[in-house]
Order: sequence, then C-alpha cells, then structure tokens
Amino acid sequence: MKKNRRDFIKLAGLAGAGVIVGPDRAMAEKSTERNHLQSFNMHGYRAPKLDRVKVGLVGIGERGSGTLLRLASIENVDIVALCDIVPGNVHKAMQSIDGFGHSPAIYTDGEDAWKELCDRSDIDLIYVATPWKYHAPIAVYAMERDKHVYTELPVGVTLEECWQVVETSERTKKHCYMGCGSCHDGMSAIVLNMVRQGFFGELIHGEGNYIHDRVNGPGRWERDEDNWFGYRPWRLKENVGRNGNMYPQHGLGPVAQMMDLNYGDKMDYLVSISSNDFTMGPKMKELAESDPYFESFDGLKFRGNMNTTVIRTNKGRTIMLQHDISSPRPGSRFQLISGSRGIYHADPPRIATSEEWTQEEEFKALVEKFTPQITKTFREKVSRAGGTKGNRSYERVTASDWRLIDCLRNGLPLEMDVYDAALWSVVTPLSEQSVAQMGNTVKVPDFTSGSWKSNKRGMDINLQEGGNTNLI
Repeated sequence: MKKNRRDFIKLAGLAGAGVIVGPDRAMAEKSTERNHLQSFNMHGYRAPKLDRVKVGLVGIGERGSGTLLRLASIENVDIVALCDIVPGNVHKAMQSIDGFGHSPAIYTDGEDAWKELCDRSDIDLIYVATPWKYHAPIAVYAMERDKHVYTELPVGVTLEECWQVVETSERTKKHCYMGCGSCHDGMSAIVLNMVRQGFFGELIHGEGNYIHDRVNGPGRWERDEDNWFGYRPWRLKENVGRNGNMYPQHGLGPVAQMMDLNYGDKMDYLVSISSNDFTMGPKMKELAESDPYFESFDGLKFRGNMNTTVIRTNKGRTIMLQHDISSPRPGSRFQLISGSRGIYHADPPRIATSEEWTQEEEFKALVEKFTPQITKTFREKVSRAGGTKGNRSYERVTASDWRLIDCLRNGLPLEMDVYDAALWSVVTPLSEQSVAQMGNTVKVPDFTSGSWKSNKRGMDINLQEGGNTNLI
C-alpha cells in the first residue's frame, strides 16, 4: 500500500509539473538531416544602429535578477519592462537597480504574460532567463515581433527548436544571442588571441567541462515557502528521464571559437556515453524520508553522474566535453587547447611548448603579451566605473554583456551569433541520442548551410570597431 501511494504521489507531482516520464526524448529525434536552404546569412550581419538599447526581461528569478543589474549598469540601456510569474521576484529585483533611473512596466499575470511584453513596440532586445523549455518559444515569438533576443543557455532543448531559432533569425533578420560569459572571461580571450596568432600551431584537440557540484553541500536542498531551494525545482526535473550532456555551452564555447567552428571548420559527428547515477537517486531517497516534497522523485531514473562526449570536426580535430553536477568535485569549464606547437591547461593555468610546463614568470609574461585589446578596454571601463570582483572582471557587468550592447549600439556583427547558439545547444539532444544508442555515432547538423566555408571569424578581440559604450 505504501508503494502504491508513493507511486501515485510521484506521478501526480510530476504530471502537475509537466514532467511525466515517457519514452526518452533522445529516441524521438533520430535523424539530424534537414533540407534547409539558408535564406539570409546572419553571420556578420550588421543590424541598424541603436543609440539606446531598450530592453525587456522575461524571467526575473535567480539568474534574471542578476542580469537586470548587469544590464542596468551599462550606459545607454533602458530597462523598459520586466516579466515573471512570481511577482515577488520582480519587486525584489527592482530594489537592486533603485537609483539607476529605470521605471519598467511589470508583467506578472500568468505564464503567457511574456507575450504581452514581447508585443510592445518600444523594445529592441528581449532577454530570456526562464526555465530551459521556454527559451526557444520566447526567442522565436520575440524575433517574429521585430525584437533582437539575448537568451541564457541553451537556445533550445531539442534539435527541432535549434532549427526553428535559426530559421526565424534568418527570416526576420533579428539577432539571437546566447550569452556565454566563458568566451570573454578570464583566460579564454587571452588564449583565443594566442591561438589566432599561431602560438599553439595547428590546433589538434580541445576540452571543456561543466563540472559544478549541485547536489552535495550545506543548504542545497533546504526549501522556502514557495518550494524553491538551491538546486531549483525545474532544473532538478531536467535531470529526470534524460541522459546526456545537459549543459555543454560553457566548456564548448571557448573551444569552438578557437577552432573556428561555423567559420572555417564545422562539427561532423559526436559520440557520447554516460556513467550510472550514483548520487542523485540516493539523495532523493534520503530527502524523501524527511520531506514529503521529494517523495515524487524517489525511485525515478536520473541521468548518469558523468557524461563524456567526443566530437570530431571536418578538419579532423577532436573536442572532449564532460558534464557532472552531482559529484563532489571542484568546478571546471574551459579546460584545455592543444596544438602542434604547444598546449594550454586551465587547472591550474599553465602553458607548455615541450614536455615541461613553462615557469611562472614566463607564463605571466605570455599572458601580458597576448591580452587582447577587448580585454584591456573592458578593464579600463571597469576601473573608471568602480573596480573589480575576483576574476570575473566586474562586480556587476560581464564583458559579454557589455560587448553585446556595444555591438547593438554600433550596428556591428555579434561575436556569438544564432548559428553558434544552435550549434552549442544541439550537443545536448545529440548526446542524448548517442547515449541511448550505446555510444553510436550521431551526425551534427550544419546550421550555416555550408556558409562555414566562407564565413569570416567572429569575436573581434582586437576591437577594431566599437568599444565606445561605457559602464555606470
């Protein structure tokens, strides 16, 4: 009787959240082929200049509230409207920008309130920080209403959604930018400059991870009155009935830019395998003993702790991506780039051009020599605006936020465009396919429809244009 009751609670709870576990989503998308004729090449596209960038934000929770402060801290940005299904999130976030001079309209009336926000005619850019399943639908809707889009990772959760975003961007000539701060932060831009100047020779291999312990640790599962806890309920549910690399973009993005993927090279195919789950299931069982909320998760099948995905490019290079957010390990993102003349390893940061790692003094000299202009300019603006915080450059704004607004204001191509967003996101559903097929090879679609052969490099690290947007 206890088992039947628990099964009922489990199904009822997941049904109410829209997470009934049926056939694997991976098996529903077996073919990656698509007859797509590029209607307009968004790579290198210069949209009309925007003197002031008027922004509407959808999703003002943990992630969105931070981005609200970041965007409000850039000059020539107007926060026009905010939307969240939890009114308290909006009002709390508003406190963080008190004194910045913004008076946004508020939309909190139901799950479709974001549509009313997107329908406004006085918004240039829609920022999306909702749970993953809403990213592509909101992005498509917004572009169709003449808005550029800035979305958190990923841009879509299925192969079909990735194609929809690409096709909509091409048809509407609206940018779809997927934020990936790992491409601008810390050493990534410096190593990219080294790659482009030939320091590492011909690239051979790269590695990136999303290793970030979100299961073990104090306070991770303590709930408030709205059932919010450190892991986030919607994100916990994303780990049920799925198995693959759920979040590849932070580790993949820097490597993809270094290897000129979508402009000079492309992904050909990938293989992916996952370990068993050794921590999520036991943790749910443990929590269910003392908290009825977790009874609906007890006994469910969670993704494996460690997923390893290996990608081969058209030029014969390889990329290894790993994903593990449920083992007690220190965090790791962009990890390694290796070429015919040398290697960079991120943890700890070091460089080698032979069998021995360079000495600390030589490493520091290389970092100073190859720090690109985009990093120097941003640091100067940070210094004038008020300082730094750790190794993330600024206590409010990231370099990626700043450069996006700078590109829109100056009518410049975006440094991560819709093709990058789709390619970096599609690794998730393709890895799920491969895992479900015991590591079989899965072809990676070419979202550029062959334009990768002639596209010029993205990310203007020399800052040849723009750079005139300041911070508050």
